[in-house]
Amino acid sequence: MIRTIIASAFQTGYLSVESEGLLQQVLATKCYQLDDLPELAALYDAVRAGKIKREASSSNVLIEFPLPNKSS
Repeated sequence: MIRTIIASAFQTGYLSVESEGLLQQVLATKCYQLDDLPELAALYDAVRAGKIKREASSSNVLIEFPLPNKSS
């Protein structure tokens, strides 16, 4: 699901409120694969660079980016 949302954002140049909400929900429930993270990072960078516009621009927080578990 993450890849579909990200692909749509790159195609349209916009991240809808609904798509952003779905991304937040998927991340909060940890229903993602590790190989989704580079694509998510690319989306985050594109939004920060202004290449993709957010509908939900009233919030400063795009998404809570998951941090990898560090096992020593």
